[in-house]
Amino acid sequence: MYKTNNLWNFKKLILKEIKKNGGWVNAHVHADRAFTITLKKLDIYNNHTLEEKWDIVDEIKKNATIDDYYRRISLAIELMIEQGVSAVGSFVDIDPICEDRAIKGAIKARDCYKKQITIKYINQTLKGIINPEARKWFDIGAEYVDIIGGLPKRDERDFGKGEKHIEILLETGKKLKKMVHVHVDQFNCASDTETETLADKVIEYSMQGKVVALHSISLAAHPKKYREKVYKKMKKAKLKVIACPTAWIDSKRKENIVPSHNSLTPADELLKYDIPVALGTDNIADYMVPFCDGDMWSELRLLAAGCRITDYGRLVKIATTNGLRALGITN
Repeated sequence: MYKTNNLWNFKKLILKEIKKNGGWVNAHVHADRAFTITLKKLDIYNNHTLEEKWDIVDEIKKNATIDDYYRRISLAIELMIEQGVSAVGSFVDIDPICEDRAIKGAIKARDCYKKQITIKYINQTLKGIINPEARKWFDIGAEYVDIIGGLPKRDERDFGKGEKHIEILLETGKKLKKMVHVHVDQFNCASDTETETLADKVIEYSMQGKVVALHSISLAAHPKKYREKVYKKMKKAKLKVIACPTAWIDSKRKENIVPSHNSLTPADELLKYDIPVALGTDNIADYMVPFCDGDMWSELRLLAAGCRITDYGRLVKIATTNGLRALGITN
Protein backbone atom coordinates (compact mmCIF):
# COMPACT_ATOMS: atom_id res chain seq x y z
CA MET A 1 0.00 0.00 0.00
CA TYR A 2 1.45 3.36 -1.04
CA LYS A 3 1.54 6.04 1.63
CA THR A 4 2.55 9.00 -0.47
CA ASN A 5 -0.80 10.72 -1.06
CA ASN A 6 -1.34 14.29 0.11
CA LEU A 7 -3.64 13.39 3.02
CA TRP A 8 -1.06 11.01 4.41
CA ASN A 9 1.63 13.68 4.13
CA PHE A 10 -0.69 16.20 5.79
CA LYS A 11 -1.22 13.82 8.71
CA LYS A 12 2.50 13.19 9.03
CA LEU A 13 3.19 16.93 9.02
CA ILE A 14 0.62 17.61 11.75
CA LEU A 15 1.81 14.72 13.92
CA LYS A 16 5.40 15.88 13.55
CA GLU A 17 4.46 19.43 14.59
CA ILE A 18 2.38 18.17 17.52
CA LYS A 19 5.39 16.24 18.77
CA LYS A 20 7.60 19.32 18.34
CA ASN A 21 5.10 21.29 20.43
CA GLY A 22 5.42 18.85 23.32
CA GLY A 23 2.72 16.35 22.42
CA TRP A 24 -1.05 16.12 22.41
CA VAL A 25 -3.18 17.70 25.11
CA ASN A 26 -6.49 16.01 25.92
CA ALA A 27 -8.24 18.93 27.59
CA HIS A 28 -11.48 17.13 28.45
CA VAL A 29 -12.18 13.54 29.41
CA HIS A 30 -14.23 11.64 31.99
CA ALA A 31 -11.60 9.06 32.90
CA ASP A 32 -13.40 7.77 35.99
CA ARG A 33 -16.16 6.27 33.82
CA ALA A 34 -13.92 5.07 30.99
CA PHE A 35 -14.36 1.52 29.63
CA THR A 36 -17.59 0.83 31.52
CA ILE A 37 -19.84 0.10 28.53
CA THR A 38 -20.76 -3.53 27.82
CA LEU A 39 -22.67 -5.18 24.99
CA LYS A 40 -25.61 -5.71 27.33
CA LYS A 41 -25.70 -2.00 28.17
CA LEU A 42 -25.65 -0.62 24.62
CA ASP A 43 -29.44 -0.32 24.73
CA ILE A 44 -28.98 2.44 27.31
CA TYR A 45 -27.08 4.45 24.72
CA ASN A 46 -29.86 4.09 22.16
CA ASN A 47 -32.95 4.29 24.32
CA HIS A 48 -32.17 6.99 26.87
CA THR A 49 -31.44 10.69 26.65
CA LEU A 50 -28.26 12.23 28.01
CA GLU A 51 -30.24 13.71 30.89
CA GLU A 52 -31.60 10.29 31.81
CA LYS A 53 -28.10 8.83 31.69
CA TRP A 54 -26.94 11.37 34.29
CA ASP A 55 -28.76 9.14 36.78
CA ILE A 56 -28.54 5.77 35.03
CA VAL A 57 -24.75 5.80 35.47
CA ASP A 58 -25.38 5.58 39.21
CA GLU A 59 -25.42 1.81 38.73
CA ILE A 60 -21.71 1.79 37.88
CA LYS A 61 -20.84 4.40 40.51
CA LYS A 62 -22.64 3.30 43.66
CA ASN A 63 -20.65 0.11 44.28
CA ALA A 64 -17.34 1.17 42.75
CA THR A 65 -14.43 1.20 45.17
CA ILE A 66 -11.43 3.53 45.21
CA ASP A 67 -9.42 0.76 43.56
CA ASP A 68 -12.09 0.31 40.85
CA TYR A 69 -11.79 3.98 40.00
CA TYR A 70 -7.99 3.78 40.16
CA ARG A 71 -7.97 0.95 37.60
CA ARG A 72 -10.37 2.71 35.19
CA ILE A 73 -8.50 5.98 35.34
CA SER A 74 -5.14 4.22 35.00
CA LEU A 75 -6.32 2.54 31.80
CA ALA A 76 -7.39 5.88 30.37
CA ILE A 77 -4.12 7.54 31.36
CA GLU A 78 -2.08 4.72 29.84
CA LEU A 79 -4.05 5.12 26.61
CA MET A 80 -3.09 8.80 26.58
CA ILE A 81 0.58 8.11 27.30
CA GLU A 82 0.71 5.57 24.45
CA GLN A 83 -0.37 8.31 22.03
CA GLY A 84 2.15 10.85 23.22
CA VAL A 85 -0.28 12.96 25.23
CA SER A 86 1.67 15.32 27.49
CA ALA A 87 -1.24 16.64 29.57
CA VAL A 88 -4.82 15.65 30.28
CA GLY A 89 -7.73 17.30 32.07
CA SER A 90 -10.22 14.84 33.51
CA PHE A 91 -13.55 15.51 35.12
CA VAL A 92 -14.20 13.24 38.09
CA ASP A 93 -17.60 12.57 39.66
CA ILE A 94 -17.82 13.87 43.23
CA ASP A 95 -21.43 13.61 44.38
CA PRO A 96 -23.80 11.86 46.82
CA ILE A 97 -23.51 8.58 44.89
CA CYS A 98 -19.75 8.05 44.60
CA GLU A 99 -18.86 10.59 47.29
CA ASP A 100 -15.06 11.01 47.32
CA ARG A 101 -14.12 7.51 46.12
CA ALA A 102 -13.58 8.50 42.48
CA ILE A 103 -11.34 11.46 43.26
CA LYS A 104 -9.30 9.41 45.74
CA GLY A 105 -8.78 6.77 43.04
CA ALA A 106 -7.89 9.55 40.60
CA ILE A 107 -5.27 11.03 42.91
CA LYS A 108 -3.77 7.56 43.41
CA ALA A 109 -3.52 7.18 39.62
CA ARG A 110 -1.94 10.61 39.20
CA ASP A 111 0.72 9.76 41.76
CA CYS A 112 1.51 6.62 39.78
CA TYR A 113 1.94 8.38 36.41
CA LYS A 114 3.14 11.83 37.47
CA LYS A 115 6.56 11.39 35.85
CA GLN A 116 5.00 10.54 32.47
CA ILE A 117 2.09 12.94 32.07
CA THR A 118 0.60 16.10 33.62
CA ILE A 119 -2.91 15.50 34.96
CA LYS A 120 -5.42 18.12 36.07
CA TYR A 121 -8.64 17.12 37.80
CA ILE A 122 -12.01 18.88 37.62
CA ASN A 123 -15.11 18.00 39.65
CA GLN A 124 -18.17 16.82 37.74
CA THR A 125 -21.56 17.76 39.20
CA LEU A 126 -23.97 15.26 37.68
CA LYS A 127 -26.36 15.83 40.59
CA GLY A 128 -26.11 19.61 40.36
CA ILE A 129 -25.17 21.91 43.22
CA ILE A 130 -28.52 23.36 44.32
CA ASN A 131 -29.72 20.28 46.22
CA PRO A 132 -28.20 20.53 49.74
CA GLU A 133 -26.59 17.07 49.65
CA ALA A 134 -25.20 17.67 46.17
CA ARG A 135 -23.89 21.08 47.31
CA LYS A 136 -22.11 19.44 50.24
CA TRP A 137 -20.19 17.17 47.88
CA PHE A 138 -19.53 20.03 45.48
CA ASP A 139 -17.88 21.99 48.27
CA ILE A 140 -15.86 18.97 49.36
CA GLY A 141 -14.82 18.27 45.78
CA ALA A 142 -13.81 21.87 45.13
CA GLU A 143 -11.01 21.48 47.66
CA TYR A 144 -9.69 18.30 46.03
CA VAL A 145 -9.52 19.41 42.41
CA ASP A 146 -7.30 21.70 40.35
CA ILE A 147 -10.19 23.25 38.40
CA ILE A 148 -13.81 23.85 39.39
CA GLY A 149 -16.29 22.06 37.13
CA GLY A 150 -19.99 22.39 36.52
CA LEU A 151 -23.10 21.23 34.65
CA PRO A 152 -25.71 24.01 34.88
CA LYS A 153 -28.27 22.13 32.78
CA ARG A 154 -28.81 19.71 35.67
CA ASP A 155 -30.01 22.43 38.02
CA GLU A 156 -31.88 24.21 35.24
CA ARG A 157 -33.82 21.03 34.56
CA ASP A 158 -34.51 20.18 38.20
CA PHE A 159 -34.96 23.62 39.76
CA GLY A 160 -34.90 26.23 36.98
CA LYS A 161 -31.63 27.49 38.48
CA GLY A 162 -29.00 27.00 35.79
CA GLU A 163 -27.89 30.61 36.11
CA LYS A 164 -27.51 30.24 39.89
CA HIS A 165 -25.40 27.14 39.24
CA ILE A 166 -23.03 29.20 37.10
CA GLU A 167 -22.85 31.91 39.75
CA ILE A 168 -21.87 29.38 42.42
CA LEU A 169 -19.17 27.98 40.15
CA LEU A 170 -17.66 31.40 39.54
CA GLU A 171 -17.90 32.41 43.21
CA THR A 172 -16.12 29.21 44.20
CA GLY A 173 -13.46 29.55 41.52
CA LYS A 174 -12.79 33.14 42.54
CA LYS A 175 -12.65 32.27 46.25
CA LEU A 176 -10.27 29.33 45.74
CA LYS A 177 -8.30 31.03 42.95
CA LYS A 178 -8.99 28.21 40.54
CA MET A 179 -10.06 28.07 36.90
CA VAL A 180 -13.61 27.03 36.05
CA HIS A 181 -14.75 24.58 33.33
CA VAL A 182 -18.47 24.57 32.50
CA HIS A 183 -20.52 22.20 30.32
CA VAL A 184 -22.69 24.47 28.17
CA ASP A 185 -24.92 24.28 25.07
CA GLN A 186 -24.60 20.51 24.67
CA PHE A 187 -27.95 19.73 23.09
CA ASN A 188 -27.48 21.20 19.61
CA CYS A 189 -30.67 23.25 19.70
CA ALA A 190 -31.59 26.92 19.45
CA SER A 191 -33.21 26.90 22.89
CA ASP A 192 -29.72 26.58 24.43
CA THR A 193 -28.18 29.94 25.35
CA GLU A 194 -25.81 28.85 28.13
CA THR A 195 -22.65 30.05 26.40
CA GLU A 196 -24.00 33.60 26.28
CA THR A 197 -25.08 33.41 29.92
CA LEU A 198 -21.66 32.10 30.90
CA ALA A 199 -19.89 34.92 29.05
CA ASP A 200 -22.12 37.52 30.73
CA LYS A 201 -21.51 36.03 34.18
CA VAL A 202 -17.75 35.79 33.66
CA ILE A 203 -17.67 39.52 33.00
CA GLU A 204 -19.99 40.23 35.94
CA TYR A 205 -17.75 38.26 38.31
CA SER A 206 -14.49 39.62 36.82
CA MET A 207 -13.27 36.12 35.94
CA GLN A 208 -12.04 36.99 32.44
CA GLY A 209 -9.47 34.55 31.13
CA LYS A 210 -10.12 32.01 33.89
CA VAL A 211 -13.16 30.20 32.50
CA VAL A 212 -13.54 27.52 29.82
CA ALA A 213 -16.74 26.63 27.96
CA LEU A 214 -17.07 22.93 27.25
CA HIS A 215 -18.71 22.06 23.91
CA SER A 216 -20.85 25.15 23.02
CA ILE A 217 -22.36 23.07 20.21
CA SER A 218 -25.75 24.79 20.21
CA LEU A 219 -24.19 28.04 19.05
CA ALA A 220 -24.28 26.58 15.55
CA ALA A 221 -28.05 26.10 15.77
CA HIS A 222 -28.62 29.87 16.09
CA PRO A 223 -28.82 32.47 13.31
CA LYS A 224 -25.58 34.14 12.29
CA LYS A 225 -26.49 37.47 13.90
CA TYR A 226 -26.92 35.80 17.29
CA ARG A 227 -23.75 33.74 16.91
CA GLU A 228 -21.69 36.81 16.16
CA LYS A 229 -23.17 38.64 19.15
CA VAL A 230 -22.16 35.75 21.43
CA TYR A 231 -18.68 35.48 19.91
CA LYS A 232 -18.09 39.15 20.75
CA LYS A 233 -19.19 38.52 24.33
CA MET A 234 -16.96 35.44 24.55
CA LYS A 235 -14.04 37.48 23.29
CA LYS A 236 -14.70 40.14 25.91
CA ALA A 237 -14.92 37.47 28.63
CA LYS A 238 -11.71 35.87 27.33
CA LEU A 239 -13.46 32.52 27.25
CA LYS A 240 -11.66 29.46 25.97
CA VAL A 241 -13.56 26.54 24.41
CA ILE A 242 -12.94 22.80 24.38
CA ALA A 243 -14.36 20.79 21.47
CA CYS A 244 -14.98 17.04 21.70
CA PRO A 245 -16.12 16.06 18.18
CA THR A 246 -16.90 12.34 18.50
CA ALA A 247 -18.95 12.87 21.65
CA TRP A 248 -21.54 14.93 19.77
CA ILE A 249 -21.45 13.72 16.18
CA ASP A 250 -24.28 11.33 17.10
CA SER A 251 -26.78 14.07 18.01
CA LYS A 252 -30.25 12.81 17.09
CA ARG A 253 -32.21 14.34 14.24
CA LYS A 254 -34.73 16.99 15.18
CA GLU A 255 -37.57 18.60 13.28
CA ASN A 256 -36.73 22.12 14.43
CA ILE A 257 -36.06 24.67 11.70
CA VAL A 258 -32.59 26.09 12.31
CA PRO A 259 -29.61 27.20 10.19
CA SER A 260 -27.99 24.31 8.33
CA HIS A 261 -25.14 23.01 10.48
CA ASN A 262 -23.54 19.89 11.95
CA SER A 263 -23.34 18.90 15.60
CA LEU A 264 -19.77 20.06 16.18
CA THR A 265 -18.47 23.02 18.13
CA PRO A 266 -18.29 25.81 15.51
CA ALA A 267 -14.52 26.00 15.87
CA ASP A 268 -14.00 27.67 12.50
CA GLU A 269 -16.07 30.69 13.55
CA LEU A 270 -14.60 30.80 17.04
CA LEU A 271 -11.09 30.92 15.61
CA LYS A 272 -12.03 33.88 13.39
CA TYR A 273 -12.78 35.77 16.60
CA ASP A 274 -9.47 34.65 18.14
CA ILE A 275 -11.28 32.54 20.72
CA PRO A 276 -8.90 29.67 21.66
CA VAL A 277 -10.25 26.21 20.88
CA ALA A 278 -8.74 23.13 22.53
CA LEU A 279 -9.40 19.44 21.93
CA GLY A 280 -10.83 16.70 24.14
CA THR A 281 -12.10 13.14 23.82
CA ASP A 282 -14.87 13.49 26.43
CA ASN A 283 -16.29 10.12 27.49
CA ILE A 284 -14.36 7.00 26.48
CA ALA A 285 -16.30 3.76 25.93
CA ASP A 286 -18.96 4.42 28.56
CA TYR A 287 -22.74 4.81 28.75
CA MET A 288 -22.57 8.33 27.32
CA VAL A 289 -20.28 7.72 24.33
CA PRO A 290 -19.68 3.99 23.80
CA PHE A 291 -17.98 4.37 20.43
CA CYS A 292 -15.29 6.86 21.46
CA ASP A 293 -11.97 5.03 21.74
CA GLY A 294 -9.96 7.97 23.02
CA ASP A 295 -7.92 8.39 19.85
CA MET A 296 -6.64 11.96 19.62
CA TRP A 297 -5.95 11.93 15.88
CA SER A 298 -9.52 10.78 15.20
CA GLU A 299 -10.85 13.71 17.22
CA LEU A 300 -8.64 16.26 15.47
CA ARG A 301 -9.40 14.86 12.03
CA LEU A 302 -13.16 14.98 12.65
CA LEU A 303 -12.96 18.56 13.88
CA ALA A 304 -10.82 19.55 10.89
CA ALA A 305 -13.24 17.95 8.43
CA GLY A 306 -16.45 19.03 10.13
CA CYS A 307 -15.34 22.65 10.48
CA ARG A 308 -13.18 22.75 7.32
CA ILE A 309 -10.06 23.81 9.19
CA THR A 310 -7.17 23.23 6.77
CA ASP A 311 -4.55 25.50 8.34
CA TYR A 312 -2.26 22.91 9.91
CA GLY A 313 -0.76 25.53 12.23
CA ARG A 314 -4.17 26.16 13.76
CA LEU A 315 -4.83 22.43 14.07
CA VAL A 316 -1.54 21.95 15.89
CA LYS A 317 -2.43 24.72 18.34
CA ILE A 318 -5.84 23.15 18.94
CA ALA A 319 -4.13 19.84 19.72
CA THR A 320 -1.37 21.26 21.93
CA THR A 321 -0.86 24.80 23.22
CA ASN A 322 -4.54 25.75 23.37
CA GLY A 323 -5.12 22.72 25.57
CA LEU A 324 -2.34 23.76 27.93
CA ARG A 325 -3.96 27.18 28.21
CA ALA A 326 -7.39 25.67 28.84
CA LEU A 327 -5.96 23.61 31.69
CA GLY A 328 -4.11 26.56 33.19
CA ILE A 329 -0.73 24.94 32.63
CA THR A 330 0.44 27.88 30.55
CA ASN A 331 -0.91 31.35 29.90
